[in-house]
Amino acid sequence: MSDHRQSPRYPLDALASAVQQLFGRAGLDDDKARIVARVLLDADCMGHVTHGLALAPMYLEALASGAMTRDGGPEVVADRGACLTWRGRRLPGPWLVWQALEVALERVKTYGTVSVALSDSHHIGALAAYLLRATEEGCLLLLASSIPSMRGVAPFGGLRAALTPNPVAAGIPTDGEPILVDVSASITTINMTRQYASQGRSLPGLWALDAEGNATNDPNAVLNGGTLLPAGGMDHGHKGYGWALIAEALSQGLTGFGRADAPVGTTLSVFLQVMDPDAFGGRDAFCRQMGWTAEACRATEPLPGVERVRVPGERALWMRSAAIRDGVPLAESIALALHPWFERLGVAFPQPVSMPASGT
Repeated sequence: MSDHRQSPRYPLDALASAVQQLFGRAGLDDDKARIVARVLLDADCMGHVTHGLALAPMYLEALASGAMTRDGGPEVVADRGACLTWRGRRLPGPWLVWQALEVALERVKTYGTVSVALSDSHHIGALAAYLLRATEEGCLLLLASSIPSMRGVAPFGGLRAALTPNPVAAGIPTDGEPILVDVSASITTINMTRQYASQGRSLPGLWALDAEGNATNDPNAVLNGGTLLPAGGMDHGHKGYGWALIAEALSQGLTGFGRADAPVGTTLSVFLQVMDPDAFGGRDAFCRQMGWTAEACRATEPLPGVERVRVPGERALWMRSAAIRDGVPLAESIALALHPWFERLGVAFPQPVSMPASGT
């Protein structure tokens, strides 16, 4: 959506420190504030700009209103060692998911596979922001999430929304860079649709239905009685529909809390599973196999007009390295939305290290 070359860049350490202070002043303890800042900034670094600091004003407003819980930890509903179920009490989603991931990474050394089902979390940000934590440990991570209090995606063949974009992500270690998959069960996301609408732009394709059930590229149709289409659209949308149902079974069915309970407000359900390849065919063997597969994909002759074939996560890792080295690109619209919160909470907004070149 936004061209990072046109955005000022801010030093990562300074921005992370400032955002942590911001959430600390808003009432989060040091650990929660640090993790929330890290997850949002990692999303920005990886190019997931709709799920990075663009979400911070919404999080801060939720803290101010009490819609996001500040204190304490999750309620443990069940714990059978390799399988855990938590009720998140609408605590900050990035912190909850990070805690679940840390518990899983510790226990996977014993059990080989550890699964955590989490209900009633506040917003969790971008799934991609959690993947490297697992792959750096040589583990495979699967993530799925859904929002049982919202509907924005029509089931295949249906006119009215019944589901949410229900993303699924995977962090896959290889003998080189990891494969990082973060994809939605709908053609696009609600946040991305809002961004297109706010910029007065059309969707790149017929990604939505209007209120009468006509396929459209008008993002405003989604915001005015229409719905997003599942991945595959009008032709093969049964695939995205099935994928969304799997995400709901994992994230809501396994927690025992979801749409059937008619929750209101921001409440997310998450399923997280960590696997240690050493409990299966061996970590080195796993990484060799997946490294071979990744290279086979890259070596494929590209289509006309395509520079080269990439694997998922390749661009995100390149952008992340650039952000660490050169600063985090932050669109002016996001910075403008953040400034009132920095002023209100008495935190200095960092100075950019670089500005976009004039005339570019």
